[in-house]
Amino acid sequence: MTTKQKAYIGLTLTSIVWGTSWIASKIGVQKVPGLEVASIRQFIAGIILVAFFLAKGEKMPTWKEFRWLTMMAVLLFLSANGIATVALKYVPSGMGALISALYPLSVVIIERIFFRNTKITTGTFIGLFLGIGGIAVVFYDNAFHNHTEGYVWGIILSALAMLSWSVGTIVLSRTKMKMNAYNATGWQMLISAVILYLMLLISGDHIPVADIPAETWGAIAYLVIASNLITFAAFIYTMKHLEPAVAALYAYINPIVAIFVGSLVMNEKITVSIIVGSLITLLGVYLVNQSLRKQKEILTQTTDADAM
Repeated sequence: MTTKQKAYIGLTLTSIVWGTSWIASKIGVQKVPGLEVASIRQFIAGIILVAFFLAKGEKMPTWKEFRWLTMMAVLLFLSANGIATVALKYVPSGMGALISALYPLSVVIIERIFFRNTKITTGTFIGLFLGIGGIAVVFYDNAFHNHTEGYVWGIILSALAMLSWSVGTIVLSRTKMKMNAYNATGWQMLISAVILYLMLLISGDHIPVADIPAETWGAIAYLVIASNLITFAAFIYTMKHLEPAVAALYAYINPIVAIFVGSLVMNEKITVSIIVGSLITLLGVYLVNQSLRKQKEILTQTTDADAM
């Protein structure tokens, strides 16, 4: 089997498993608070990764690295993952996945407002319009088929989680730390797990570990083994060996997988409007990504020409 074939297998694995991870998280929060599910998940995955790299001879983070790891843990795992998990108590898994997929749109807006280094081209504007419009269609249709108390609150939490991931992505791209990416991720998971647990103790909204039902443990095991460990490794492999445009396809497939698997496993309602709205949203995200890619290519070509 060639390297490229392995990379395509990794892309398929990433697309499917990360799509089904939304359903696993949804199952996990049915009887256990979302912050507790996220805390246990991140702690187990984090301790495995940290222990593995320490055994391989990796050094403990310096104080400067630990501060950076804590900041990224708060943005990516505590706020983004933790809040997104809590939101699934109130919204369908497909809706959570679809809102999460909007992060390239918010990155464009944040970069434009605060750094002035992203142009809002016609393609970008159309993409933003379609992305927001598609979400509005899905939200409107879901409002009539979802009678869970706190549905709007779940939408707000999902949006906040997506924004946190966007900010984390921007900070990550602008900060360079000489740490193994897997090792850094393990520390971020572990740090976020500790903070999440402290938040649970303060809130009082948690249940004893011995009382956590088997189906929740099953969901956590799937999230840790399949999503946090195996698929994350597959994702990194895919990013290294496939063209960026191809490797990024998982982001468009994940929500579709979450919507259809959620309808089968969780009996979440799926209608023509939800399907159409989802496709419109993903088309908008695609157009924004294409616009950003073209801008980067032009910037690279200009930089290379100046250097000659």
